[in-house]
Amino acid sequence: MDYDSIENRKRIGCKIAKIRESKGLTQQELAEFANIRGNNISRIELGKYTIDVDLLGKIVEVLDCKIDIVAKN
Repeated sequence: MDYDSIENRKRIGCKIAKIRESKGLTQQELAEFANIRGNNISRIELGKYTIDVDLLGKIVEVLDCKIDIVAKN
């Protein structure tokens, strides 16, 4: 999968935001639990940041969901 295309970045970011919100987490809380900078979560959710598999793995671990739920079309 091409994680770098703008469409995929936006789609993945939107899914991350929806799951994060359903878990009652703020962007800052997700960033802290995933051990990443807080402003990166905002950029990821807006599709402005290219996310690699390792970072996606950290995020889905915190969100307690499978990577394919976020990465699949």
